[in-house]
Amino acid sequence: LDHPGVPNSQLVKEGDKLASLYKQSVAELNSLDLAWTILMDEQFTALRQQIYTTELEFLRFRQLMVNIVLATDIMDKDLGSLRKARWAKAFGDDSESASEEGEVINRKATIVLEHIIQASDVAHTMQHWSVYLKWNERFFMECMAAYKAGRAEKDPSLNWYKG
Repeated sequence: LDHPGVPNSQLVKEGDKLASLYKQSVAELNSLDLAWTILMDEQFTALRQQIYTTELEFLRFRQLMVNIVLATDIMDKDLGSLRKARWAKAFGDDSESASEEGEVINRKATIVLEHIIQASDVAHTMQHWSVYLKWNERFFMECMAAYKAGRAEKDPSLNWYKG
């Protein structure tokens, strides 16, 4: 939602207003804020009442949304390290037993959803050839537009086939 068409690092480098607002995971946090604002609109009251009914459920849902949207920022090494640590805590040999069973289930569900959304973010690479081409071409055009606008350092056409 409202993706600026360039990587977060470029937004930070340019001093974009979104970068000064969010500091990290710029595009992801912007999308999350916009989507959250839409969800909180009065016309979606009935939908929200189906998603959560208590303050605790609301807080859990909000945190889940933040976690899974931030999981799409695959370039942020710190977030990646935190995600790996949460996976180890949830599923590792030395995973601690939580004081409440619900806490363990929530931790496991959250980290699994983070990985699912991360996989879906790059799923076009594992789809039928025509689907792969469609999304790869769109991504290339986005990168090329950024390059032509002076917002990317490298011409994507030079090494596109190398990945």
